[in-house]
Amino acid sequence: MPYFPPAHPVWDHAAPDSVGLDAAEVSAATTYATARETPWKRDIAYMIEHDFGETPPWNEALGPVRPRGGPNGLIVRGGHIVAEWGDTTQVDLTFSVAKSYLSILAGLAFDRGMIRDMHEPVCRTVDDGGFGPPHNSKITWHHLLQQTSEWEGELWGKPDLIDRNRSAGGVSMSRGAKKGTHRDLQEPGTFWEYNDVRVNRLSLCLLRLWRRPLPDVFRELVMQPIGASTSWEWHGYRNSYVEIDGQRMQSVSGGSHWGGGVFIHALDQARIGLLMLHDGAWNGHRILSSEWIKQMREPCDIFPGYGYFWWLNTGRRTCPAASEASYFAFGAGGNYTWIDPENDFVGVMRWIDPAARNGLIERVMSAMKR
Repeated sequence: MPYFPPAHPVWDHAAPDSVGLDAAEVSAATTYATARETPWKRDIAYMIEHDFGETPPWNEALGPVRPRGGPNGLIVRGGHIVAEWGDTTQVDLTFSVAKSYLSILAGLAFDRGMIRDMHEPVCRTVDDGGFGPPHNSKITWHHLLQQTSEWEGELWGKPDLIDRNRSAGGVSMSRGAKKGTHRDLQEPGTFWEYNDVRVNRLSLCLLRLWRRPLPDVFRELVMQPIGASTSWEWHGYRNSYVEIDGQRMQSVSGGSHWGGGVFIHALDQARIGLLMLHDGAWNGHRILSSEWIKQMREPCDIFPGYGYFWWLNTGRRTCPAASEASYFAFGAGGNYTWIDPENDFVGVMRWIDPAARNGLIERVMSAMKR
């Protein structure tokens, strides 16, 4: 019977040997992680202004920002915590890991029939002027979640141009063009580009579907059922408010590129990872359908290393040390959630040097007793 931790803060720790791991190798992995802090400054406001290759006014933070803490994380196997380093209750911004949480919210909407078909044009269910012809009307939910939408427009004062020709996760389709410069848009579904304005457009679409603040939906349908803490927060921008059914609601951001996004600690992130590891179920309770998990992990035709706002390990190109079945939530600054259903691992890494990510996973994998 799989182990699921009871409500926070209780979570059983197990000796590595009891779950088939070599204790010395696990200890070496945690020592490795502790010694490899991200090169990012702890002043996150400074990093937002300077690390995304933008000049004023495009680099202006619109949402809340706080300094970060030190590196921390944990490794889970068999549902038990087998390794932990740093302060895993430290609540920090997690940048684009929030995109993967938007994917969960999209899945919850899909499971309830609010999204009838992932290949249906968004304009058929979201009529707010953002998906007009001739270009944006062709965009589907599938396109938005795979980052192939090529949505054109401005949202919350940020034009989609701001992230055209962007490189992310070591991947760029720009062929050397400078970020934020003009690129002729392609037909929706024919070009992959990591674009935070378009991600925020998807978040607004989900808000219009749910007609409730997305953090409330996430809390009720995900975080409370998995026993998460109450310390996490999810914010948008000071100007990202809309009126729905006479109520003023904030549209949250799918990251912290311009501030806002999800503030959360590693223990809560590990619970979300454990939910995904178990195919969307938690201790006998179905939260996400298996059908959604399958769609979410389907490789994008244009860029097979990406699914629905989750990074995949197709061909083991994203992380060579991890199994090909592994998938990841990635966030800038060295924030990662690793899920390996083949080997029963969940790993959370906060503020680790991105260059050390594969090395840490390599050490964890080498700890498995053959």
